[in-house]
Amino acid sequence: MSIISPWYQLGYVIPHLYTDLDAYQFYRVAPEGAMLVTTGLNLKDYTVAAVEQELPTLWQRFDLLAAKKVDRISLSGVPVASALGRTKMREILAEGEARTGLPCDTDLEAHIAALQHLGATRIALATRWPERVNAALTRYLAEAGIEVIACRSRARSLEENKHARAADDHLLALELGGEVLRETPDAQALLMPGGLWFAIHAVPLLEAQYGRPVLLNILSTIWAALHAAGKRMLHRPDPRWGKVLASL
Repeated sequence: MSIISPWYQLGYVIPHLYTDLDAYQFYRVAPEGAMLVTTGLNLKDYTVAAVEQELPTLWQRFDLLAAKKVDRISLSGVPVASALGRTKMREILAEGEARTGLPCDTDLEAHIAALQHLGATRIALATRWPERVNAALTRYLAEAGIEVIACRSRARSLEENKHARAADDHLLALELGGEVLRETPDAQALLMPGGLWFAIHAVPLLEAQYGRPVLLNILSTIWAALHAAGKRMLHRPDPRWGKVLASL
């Protein structure tokens, strides 16, 4: 195995036309030699209509990543999966696998797999989304046998989340995550979804204070990819980034 080229390539379809915090956080927490290959959609809003408008483009993005010879394809965007519903989302992933011959995943299914791996069936939720998005996410998780027992949210539009300052979002993660964990001592884990949420540095702080796993999109998706890689995993991630990656 070459030490001068990536040993693992994760294809990542993000909902936006640019890549910033997705890549920044990936390269902070992924093990050495893992590479992120991104392409994007142009999601305009957290609605079913906005998601469905992007579906034809999605297949072009899957084909592009397959041509790049990635090891796995993941669709970012928990609101995308939540809007579609679990049945439709899993149908899309199955079609993607048949089309590309590659394992296909989404952040939300990675969250579910990681929570099941950790034995967490009752969780707390913290988001930057409006209630309708949180409600759709709660229904999606319920289909997988995961109950959201408490939720704290600072509702923002997609455009507002795109332009939020990273330092402010770090503080918001500590505020919302800490609040919901304090008020829900029987929650087995905290889910803070959102690819645009800069919260990676909040994870070890919240886990140290409250002793429960904290899941972010990038953590669960990296976990799912490395878990599937199995013995191919040349390097392990640094466990200081939290209980999810430390469980590999």
